[in-house]
Amino acid sequence: MTIVVTGALHRVQRGHGRGFADRPPPVRPPVRRHARVAIMLALAHIIETFICQGQLRDQADAARRLGVTRARITQLLALLQLAPDLQERVLFLEAVDGIEPLTERALRPISHVRSWPDQRSMLLSAGFDALPASGA
Repeated sequence: MTIVVTGALHRVQRGHGRGFADRPPPVRPPVRRHARVAIMLALAHIIETFICQGQLRDQADAARRLGVTRARITQLLALLQLAPDLQERVLFLEAVDGIEPLTERALRPISHVRSWPDQRSMLLSAGFDALPASGA
């Protein structure tokens, strides 16, 4: 005796047993959030503003209050050396389902270049031409 089953079967786990569901599980929309590098760049702007306003004495004071090293504050503030249009693009980056589009570590050597056109060409040559255009 042969049994022929037609249609789609979707295996699901319910409790300790396994079975088959009538329809596939609903497709969940991708989880989007601000990229970590965008958050770090925004934090760098806030730190710089607080230092300029006198709410923080210097980078060492910022490091003490935030509970990070002075080297980490230096790394964050170095992101402010990026060209303004690149900063704007970075601020609009999103991580989709936990996948970061760009890392801060990848931006560090670019931020040390003083020429903004050279920064743009370095970013493009590094394969980050998929950054959203400003205002996206």
